[in-house]
Amino acid sequence: MSSITLFNGIFCKENAVARELRAATELPLIKDGEIVADAARRSHMAESKIARAFSAKTSVFNQFTHEKERAVAWLKLALADRLLDGPMLLWGFSGQLIPREISHFLRVCLIADMRFRLAAASEERRLSEKEALKIIHKEDEECALWMNSIFQQPDPWQASLYDMLIPMNKTTVPEAVGLITAQFGQGIIERTSQSEKALKDFRLAAEVELALSREGHHVGVTARGGRAVLTINKHVLMLQRLEDELKEIARKVAGVEDVETRVGPDFYKADIYRKVDFATPSRVLLVDDERDFVQTLSERLLMRQMGAAVAYDGESALDMVHEDEPDVMILDLKMPGIDGIEVLRRVKESHRNIEVIILTGHGSEADREVCMGLGAFAYLQKPVDIEILSETLRRAHDRIRERQEAKN
Repeated sequence: MSSITLFNGIFCKENAVARELRAATELPLIKDGEIVADAARRSHMAESKIARAFSAKTSVFNQFTHEKERAVAWLKLALADRLLDGPMLLWGFSGQLIPREISHFLRVCLIADMRFRLAAASEERRLSEKEALKIIHKEDEECALWMNSIFQQPDPWQASLYDMLIPMNKTTVPEAVGLITAQFGQGIIERTSQSEKALKDFRLAAEVELALSREGHHVGVTARGGRAVLTINKHVLMLQRLEDELKEIARKVAGVEDVETRVGPDFYKADIYRKVDFATPSRVLLVDDERDFVQTLSERLLMRQMGAAVAYDGESALDMVHEDEPDVMILDLKMPGIDGIEVLRRVKESHRNIEVIILTGHGSEADREVCMGLGAFAYLQKPVDIEILSETLRRAHDRIRERQEAKN
């Protein structure tokens, strides 16, 4: 039996359509949350971090951690295994990860004009036009960026992406369900031996992508009949060495019989390929109002494979902690507005697992005692030897890893 994927713009009667379509087809309804939960369970990543893969907002640390790419790799594997279970009605973003070669899915999208969506927002949530517009624009941006990341198509409502694009401003819910079930029941979308092979290829590609991700690599991966194709889309100076390393990792995945590497269309752009080193800190937040100093420090840490984002005041630092949660903070004490001691106090109250290294040029012994009493990992004075700071960062990172391993 075949399956259905359902994608939609917000306020397009999607809840009613999904509910009635489930009843009409008797297919089990699978939402993004279930795929996310399964991926989180397997990866030991937080569900919030997995779900963030669908978000337009990317972590400031992602260029150092590839966390979003790892999340997508886990989502693909969780999805592939769920697809092997049998027919379903798959509703949400995750359905877009299914390759077109897996042809036994009827791909449906619901959309409507703005007037209809504003009226639906008012009816369903009692939202004002201003409130509804804000939500619609945000959700549409999420959809656009997600589709562009997969298909290089910035219009999420492009008809060519779907088997059926239904305008809900011209179609009632019963009519929409009738159209979908009629198409679904015609036998055009059938599970064939070819689509079964494509599904197995998708799972193998997900396994390879995950194996590479575990070693800090992110490249495009496809598979067909045991042959894995790895596409390098960022420039690298020692291409042959990278290709050899990628092939060695991929060949160890069960089911891989041959590996091919190639460069993609973005290989010759200015962006540089960066392998993630999980043994070094890569989610470091530098907080200091001395801009030249903190930028130089960030560059020196990056030379040691330690990725760092920068905040120039306490308030910005707290906002970044709330949004992105670094593993380690390097924090100055004397800053305008919220000072370093208050930042330390608030961070330890709300995110106690973040390790905070105080790095100041104006602190006293009394300040050191206060900071250590509040839970700082270390207290260092400027100017600091970069090797001492690097070693302190590594020790903080080791503590975090030990804590995470004990939790897992």
